[in-house]
Amino acid sequence: MRIAFLLHTAYGIGGTIRTTFNLAGQLAGEHEVEIVSVLRDRDRPQFELDPRVRLRPLADLRKDSPDRVLADPRRRLPSAVFPVGDRRHGEYSALTDELIGACLAGLDADVVVGTRPGLNVHLARQAPRRMVRVAQEHLTLDTHSTRLVLELRRRYPGLDAVTTTTEADAAVYRRRLPGLRVTAVPNSVPPARVAPSDCSAPVVVAAGRLAEAKRYDDLIRAFAKVAAARPDWSLRLYGTGPKRAELQTLIGELGAGAQVTLMGPAAPLEPELAKASVLAVTSTMESFGMTIVEGMRVGLPVVATDCPLGPREIVRDGVTGLLVPPRDIDAIAAALLSLAEDDERRAAMGRAALAASERYDPAAIAGRHVALFEDLLAARNRPAARARAATRAGMSRAGGTFLSATDVLGAAVRKARRRIAPAGRR
Repeated sequence: MRIAFLLHTAYGIGGTIRTTFNLAGQLAGEHEVEIVSVLRDRDRPQFELDPRVRLRPLADLRKDSPDRVLADPRRRLPSAVFPVGDRRHGEYSALTDELIGACLAGLDADVVVGTRPGLNVHLARQAPRRMVRVAQEHLTLDTHSTRLVLELRRRYPGLDAVTTTTEADAAVYRRRLPGLRVTAVPNSVPPARVAPSDCSAPVVVAAGRLAEAKRYDDLIRAFAKVAAARPDWSLRLYGTGPKRAELQTLIGELGAGAQVTLMGPAAPLEPELAKASVLAVTSTMESFGMTIVEGMRVGLPVVATDCPLGPREIVRDGVTGLLVPPRDIDAIAAALLSLAEDDERRAAMGRAALAASERYDPAAIAGRHVALFEDLLAARNRPAARARAATRAGMSRAGGTFLSATDVLGAAVRKARRRIAPAGRR
């Protein structure tokens, strides 16, 4: 099978890039796989890409590149295809419309997969119908603006299928965009390249973008309560983002500077996770929960807020971690403290989390995607097979005289009409 992914950029850092690289690399073991990166602003991707996967950039934004498109006048014209409701609209233009359209028209693929709403609209409007066209949702439908949802409702019926990362989001899609084929397939996370944690270090870890939805202010306030009871424990928070200064100020106000540290970014993250004994996730919204699975893959039990939509589908409450209400600082603190004070329970949950994380192995997740792609391709072939069967049946009834599938269908329709016609008209 020939499979192509259409990606906003393959050269940055983000969950969509990472999961696309993971999936493409796994598929490349048995299929021809290509990633088309609409934008390029670096010489090399920041994530490791399997060398068997072909990477093709379209719009080169590097200042010193001979292929740069920075001065192309079409960049000053807004895109007529990429929807305005997608927050990346400002990065698209008449130039990207033409580059994406030309790429899709000449793409030698059986299946093409879009990885964000705006690009999925490009597939619906520009990808030839000879290819199976699949839209991936890496966020959630409910997090998109009304304007974007209306555009997706208009364009997505032109696609063959939509995949979501959670069953909950798939249900939302089926309710709000009825008639679409929607399948939930979680993101894959490869096994960690480090030894799993033995859950003995007195460290809680968190990792992600320092942004409003992650509610790291709740985590810091909750951990201050933990530290008051267990001053030997510490919190390490990895990531960058707009809330860093505010969070640093909060740490100072709570007098928690000795126990709470903003660690900055870490790549790879797994070695840092493995140095801890508990992973904390305090978001008010998670489209999936990649960090949760990454923590489980190094043997960490998880304390997570039971927010829409991902954590409840990943964490088994009381077995691989603890689920608590979002924005409930006392509940977050109590859950963290209960694990800090129970070495045996913490270690048992860590072992259970490590075992449960195997269901997100790239081979298992790639198999689910392949099954979907093969079913969609088979569905494409079924009408042709029915037409061939009808033709053969027509030839048989006519004693060898050729009857086209259209002739056979027309005869069947006429026969049905005679059967239901009123007696006076026969």
